[in-house]
Amino acid sequence: MPYRVLIAKPGLDGHDRGAKVIARALRDAGFEVVYTGLRRSVESIVTAAIQEDVQLIGLSLLSGAHLPLTQKLMAKLNEGGVKIPVVVGGTIPEQDIPVLHQLGVRGVFLPNTPLKDVVQAVTAIVEKAQQEEAVR
Repeated sequence: MPYRVLIAKPGLDGHDRGAKVIARALRDAGFEVVYTGLRRSVESIVTAAIQEDVQLIGLSLLSGAHLPLTQKLMAKLNEGGVKIPVVVGGTIPEQDIPVLHQLGVRGVFLPNTPLKDVVQAVTAIVEKAQQEEAVR
């Protein structure tokens, strides 16, 4: 069974080319991809992830609001007891990467990350999360 991932564009960012490129690369690699579209609220992203029974949430952020939006999403997942790994991609300053990891983000992908690297990392993150869930 293929892994299901959700690609989301939270906040006011209206640029989704990168999100669509990632969605297509994951789809071409055999993933089932749910794309939420532009300008989604954190609440709607979490709801969609639960309803679609995805194994990973990928946030595409270019607006500079990556820290507050990711923090809000992680808090919403935690308050609901939802254990879906999250990755973030986009224009993320280097100094913010450790902060995103501290929030619980499992992977950060910057512009020009080779698509094969994204696919490999997402696969590894999903597989590790499934192993962790099996142990619980």
